[in-house]
Amino acid sequence: MKPVRAVLPGFSLSFLIAIISQWINADFIKGIGAPTVALLIGVLLGNTIIRQPLWYSGTAWSEKRLLEYSVMLLGATITFQTIQQLKGSGIVFILLQMTITIVFALLLGKRLHFSEGMTLMMAGGNAVCGSSAIAAIAPTIEAKDDDKRLAITLVNLMGTVLMLTLPLISLLAFHHDNFLRGALIGGTVQSVGQVIASATMVNQETTTFATLFKILRIIMLIAVVLIFSQIHRRNQPQDHQKISIADSAKRALPWYVVGFVALCALNSWLTFNPIISDGAHLLSGWCEVTALAAIGLRLNFAAFIKAGRKLAYFGGGVLIVQVASALILITILL
Repeated sequence: MKPVRAVLPGFSLSFLIAIISQWINADFIKGIGAPTVALLIGVLLGNTIIRQPLWYSGTAWSEKRLLEYSVMLLGATITFQTIQQLKGSGIVFILLQMTITIVFALLLGKRLHFSEGMTLMMAGGNAVCGSSAIAAIAPTIEAKDDDKRLAITLVNLMGTVLMLTLPLISLLAFHHDNFLRGALIGGTVQSVGQVIASATMVNQETTTFATLFKILRIIMLIAVVLIFSQIHRRNQPQDHQKISIADSAKRALPWYVVGFVALCALNSWLTFNPIISDGAHLLSGWCEVTALAAIGLRLNFAAFIKAGRKLAYFGGGVLIVQVASALILITILL
């Protein structure tokens, strides 16, 4: 655990940006959403004047932990009755969408001669939940730190592009059907914060559905990590195959998903007082906006540009296939 002194500067900066973003969204550019404003301000500052090591520990903590807290607290605002609205067709959509994304990313990564680690992290990060998925996958496939940082940067950038464009794409494709628009956003956008930020640009009902579709993807993380671990082990000499299925499983199921399910179960059986649900929703929102500010501060566009055209082809190709397959599957299944 990082010392409070190390975390405080970066966290305070992220929270200050969150406050400014809420103010800008409320009084100046209503509709785009405070998370989006926070992300854009973070990107601007993080790639210009806020580049000192002083901020790193706090922004890293804010990006990771606050997103996790945000997801967990959302469980107090949702019931199993709401999740049932996704039905079997919604689950089938997510399974097929994830499979297509993973298979295409693996094939394209191999075609472009990326390392196994980079390819697997790109596949998992885009199919499941962005940086969190990459963080879970990396140790089980013994990924290099440079590949991990590059994958996180690219996946976050792709998520930002989808976050900003999918509200319009979903409107053109599905008009004002909030369920289908939520399926598109929740089934494709990379990180939890980006899903919520994108759906918030539409409306609250779309945000609810998008979150549920996203949670289904997160729940599949354990299966993805186990499969990727086995792929990596098969490509290693026998004396190097030391990561067991049990070890992979321990790393695979995020605690915040367990917390989300637990709070959702309690809310379904006990029906929380509106004060509790509203308070959880408010706190979840602030955690999310602060985390998005931290994500923006940590996005390194210079690293992406330095990686060259091949990396752009990889990210762009996966992004296009993700959106195209989601549009087709939603039209057929939902």
